[in-house]
Amino acid sequence: MVSNRVSAPLIYNLFPRHFAVIDEWNPVLRHVKKMGFTAVFVNPFNETGFSGSLYAVKDYFRLNPLFLRAGQDPADFKPLEKFIAGCGAAGLGLIMDLVINHTAKDSPLVKQHPSWYKRDPSGSVSSPFAIDPGDPGKVTVWGDLASIDNGHSADRENLWKFWDSIVTFYQKIGIRGFRCDAAYQVPSSLWKWLIALAKNRCSSTVFYAETLGCRLDQVEALRDCGFDYLFNSVKWWNYDQSWALDQHASNKRIAPSIGFAESHDTERLASVPPGTEQAQKSRYAFAALFSAGLLMPSGFEYGAVTRMDVVRGTPKDVDKQKWNMTQWIRAMNRLKLSIPVLAEEGSWRPLCDWGHAYIFLEKSSDRGSKPAYVCINKNPHASTAIDTEMVPQEVHRCTKSLSLLSCPIAEDEIPPAFLLDPAEIVLFV
Repeated sequence: MVSNRVSAPLIYNLFPRHFAVIDEWNPVLRHVKKMGFTAVFVNPFNETGFSGSLYAVKDYFRLNPLFLRAGQDPADFKPLEKFIAGCGAAGLGLIMDLVINHTAKDSPLVKQHPSWYKRDPSGSVSSPFAIDPGDPGKVTVWGDLASIDNGHSADRENLWKFWDSIVTFYQKIGIRGFRCDAAYQVPSSLWKWLIALAKNRCSSTVFYAETLGCRLDQVEALRDCGFDYLFNSVKWWNYDQSWALDQHASNKRIAPSIGFAESHDTERLASVPPGTEQAQKSRYAFAALFSAGLLMPSGFEYGAVTRMDVVRGTPKDVDKQKWNMTQWIRAMNRLKLSIPVLAEEGSWRPLCDWGHAYIFLEKSSDRGSKPAYVCINKNPHASTAIDTEMVPQEVHRCTKSLSLLSCPIAEDEIPPAFLLDPAEIVLFV
């Protein structure tokens, strides 16, 4: 299948529960564009079930009344269409969540199409669950959700057509990006069929597979489905083992990836030690370097500490500014797009042992562009000195260094030795 990958997608995650109504989304677009992002991702905006969780979708063809003004009809998509038009006018792509592995347990579909759902031994609709790998006796069950039987439903043909009708509907109103929630929990044959139909209708449609927390073989199963991007796990890498580079090398055979320093599923980076602006910049900078694409949730630029809550979040959860990194983020995003190897997935290798307080890495190009080199101080609390003899020869051959955490980003000649500030990252090109 021919892919329609866009060049280095830089995605701003607009979290809908942090706004009173959809009409408040449009004014944010200027801010998003100013920081250099190329797309906006919005978590589910559909009508939800009894739990109120954004991911417990009750009706895919109705808007969440929580995001509408009093008296507005949830079946009237004009507020969303206005936002879609605003994204288009700003030159920003729009990405929506596509949740097709489960619905809300009180969705009308449960009664209308009972054969579409998985059943427990008693015959009741089953809910998805997760087993703690560290404690098999600890099981989390999402009782507000009903598991879809996409693989073995007796009415599979109509079930799959229903999912296609959803994609078709949102394509018609102008959405060209779909983040596929828990993509590994959906049969690859369904994704391959669904993505092919969508791209036949509109070739510029882009599909992003959310695959975090699954096994490597589950990611591998998505190889020929037509996904344009995966989401990677660089957020959890501490620069002290090879696993992130190994995962990067393996997954790039399936699709390039999107990195992030935090997401709506994680704690806020500013809320964990050391909680400094320097550490915040450091994780963002490396996520930007690591893979083809990048995602940043709203509030990250201001050091938000309150975790985004898909069930109970409200506009009152929007934190006061701890700092303002908007100008630096704009500079970092521009830098990513200005150096060809940083705007592609590329290939990574370490240039020194993992045991040092720092790490030198090389990112080489799969497209014939020049490589780039990175030096990272692993310690977010203390400075680290690097003697001349510890600097790899590849770095000495570079023509300039850029201190990525400064604003504006500082450019200089290659020094013979380094004294890195806490969490500092230096790029050599």
